Formats: sequence, C-alpha cells, structure tokens
Amino acid sequence: MKTIKLFAIDIDGTITIDGDGAVNLEILSKLRYLIKLGYKIVYVTGRSSIEAFILSVFGGTTKISIGENGGVITKSPTTHILLADKEKCMKGYSLLAKEFGDIENKQVFPRMTEVVLRRTFDIDEGNKIFNEHNMGLVIVDSNYAFHINELKVNKAFGLKVLLDTINIKSSEVVVIGDSETDIPMFDMCENSVTFESSKDKVKDMAKFVVNGEEGEGLINALDLIIRKKSLG
Repeated sequence: MKTIKLFAIDIDGTITIDGDGAVNLEILSKLRYLIKLGYKIVYVTGRSSIEAFILSVFGGTTKISIGENGGVITKSPTTHILLADKEKCMKGYSLLAKEFGDIENKQVFPRMTEVVLRRTFDIDEGNKIFNEHNMGLVIVDSNYAFHINELKVNKAFGLKVLLDTINIKSSEVVVIGDSETDIPMFDMCENSVTFESSKDKVKDMAKFVVNGEEGEGLINALDLIIRKKSLG
C-alpha cells in the first residue's frame, strides 16, 4: 500500500449510528488522532457540504468538506465551490412531478446544486424518464434519500477536483463508505473499504470489507489500514 495522505469518509451509515444522524464519538477520537499524525480527513457526503463542514469544525478534523454527492466543496463557512447547476435539477424535479403522483421533497439543509427527494417512487423509472428526455440528470440513492444530480456529478467528481487543488494523488487516498454513491470513489482510488452490512454491489467494488456497521465498521476500517502499516 502506498503512502496515505488523506481519508475520504462518508457520513450517514459510516460514522453515524441508529439511523438518526447521531455520530459515533469513539470515531471522532480516532479521526483526531489521525489529524495529529498529519493526515487529512475529508467528509464526502450526500448531505449538505455545510453540515459536513460543521462536523469537521466540532469534530476537530480537516476543515474541508464535499457535499451534495460531489456537487459542492466547502472550504470555509462562506467559501463554497459549486460544481453543478441546481436549476437543471429543478427542471428534472418538475418533470418527475408531472409523471409521478408521489414525489415529495425531503426536509434537509438547503442545497446549492441538487434536489433531494423522499424515497417514495421507482428510481429506475425516474432515471428512464430523464434518459428519454435527454435531461443530462441522474437520480441516485444514498440509502436515506433520492438525489437529483447532474449526470457528471458524483462523489469521485468532487473528490477529484479537491485533490487537484491540494496536490494529492488518488493513490494516496483511502475511501471509506457504505452506499452505492460511494462506488465512484472506490473506482477512482485504489484503497477503499466498506462493511459487511453494505449491499453486495458496494462490497463487490471495495478493496476491503470489514465487520461492523453504523460507526463500528469505520473503527474496524481504520484499524485495518493501520495494520496494513500505511501510516507513520
């Protein structure tokens, strides 16, 4: 395993517990330890980049975040790099609203580049509609919500932009996540970890699979990387 400089970590289902957004506090202690050793921790999430940035502040980790499934990079409370156009996603939402009778917005922090919906309709049918109308959009499932994103946008897209700005190679990154939205990062970075509780599709794409879920899995993932002697 090559020298590791940065850990790209999903939030929901990875460092949270009980499905309600509560953070596993033991994880924060381990992440702060990695920061003291000189490694960067970047949250890459389907949540708002502002939520992730706030977590980095109060958790004591690197103050950079990637949110909206790669659509936004937040580098300070007022510095946001937008990598997509929310207006395009709003047009997609309007189209879906005409086709389905059960489209519902999910109550989330305000978004800058995407639209977030409750998981109340057939995602495959929704994407078929987008394809038929050449919308250049995709609906992705983060396990907690459906997200309308521009077709080019995914977590790897946002992570690649960030890595280029801070001069870190993808081979120097460990990705840890549990959902299908993390797979593009698994493809981009040769070091990736997921959990036994993840879907088979996610486990098939990750380099390593560890036991545990909702926080415990991330602790096991970090311990695995340490055992691989990629640190220090």
